[in-house]
Amino acid sequence: MEIEVGTRHMQLLECLSSETRVRIIEMLRERPMYVKEIADELALSSAIVTKHIQKLETAGIVSTRLAAGTRGKQKVCTLSLKHLVLQFRASDRDGEAPQRPSSYAVSIPIGHYTRYQVKPTCGLASPAKLIGLVDDPRYFAEPEHVEAHHLWFGSGYVEYQVPNYLIGDAMVREIRISMEIGSEAPGFKEDWPSDIAFSLNGIPLGVWTCPGDFGSQRGLLNPDWWGAEHSQHGVLKTLLVNGEGSYIDGVRISDTTTDALGVTSGSDIRLRISSAEDARYPGGVSLYGSRFGNYAHNIEVTVGY
Repeated sequence: MEIEVGTRHMQLLECLSSETRVRIIEMLRERPMYVKEIADELALSSAIVTKHIQKLETAGIVSTRLAAGTRGKQKVCTLSLKHLVLQFRASDRDGEAPQRPSSYAVSIPIGHYTRYQVKPTCGLASPAKLIGLVDDPRYFAEPEHVEAHHLWFGSGYVEYQVPNYLIGDAMVREIRISMEIGSEAPGFKEDWPSDIAFSLNGIPLGVWTCPGDFGSQRGLLNPDWWGAEHSQHGVLKTLLVNGEGSYIDGVRISDTTTDALGVTSGSDIRLRISSAEDARYPGGVSLYGSRFGNYAHNIEVTVGY
């Protein structure tokens, strides 16, 4: 998001003038939180925190929703604004608009994979129900799979088609992909490492070892019907490919650069997430969408050019 510094944006700018609201933003950067959790962390009353949250929500920085808590329905707060650029001057000294890198962002729902090959344990769940039968890979072809907000498989892959909006001779500068992801154990197991591999257009980007299939604490966004015996949430990971290499959360995982991907106007951008049976840790994959797990977003992709 980019805004011009001026009085018409005072509502948003004023949100950043409060140390308490900035601290709330810092806390929500790590994970969604209940209002009560924020209040306890800041040693403030829930009423005061609620007022701060209302300001942040009005400004579009934070979003809230009701979710099942230990004492009935509670408000979950999620950081919804990812980037904010403050523009102090509209043009450069010559009176021409300054040249800035461009980008576009897309949100791909978990169930919108275009190819798959999976083996049990596996399954799909929408916010309303299980889709088909558990541990039957045939249901990954069920048309209703597009409604899935949680999917899991013991080995294999799912592949997503990222829209390509490049025009003319535009060159990809970087591709940034974030998702909530975990391992896949029968039921769940916190200590269940999995080597999860990522590729774009068939070119390996690298492998990240997920530490476990998390289920000891209920996912903040999970629907009420989802049982405590299942996987509950993943961890938020960001994959970045640029002109220097490929990274997971800033840690280099390979030398693959955007130049190696061959992305031009009109070409494919295919993201594959996989777990191989012959990996050192063949622990499967669990993916969480905007209405499962702990983070209210899907597979979020930003293409810079």
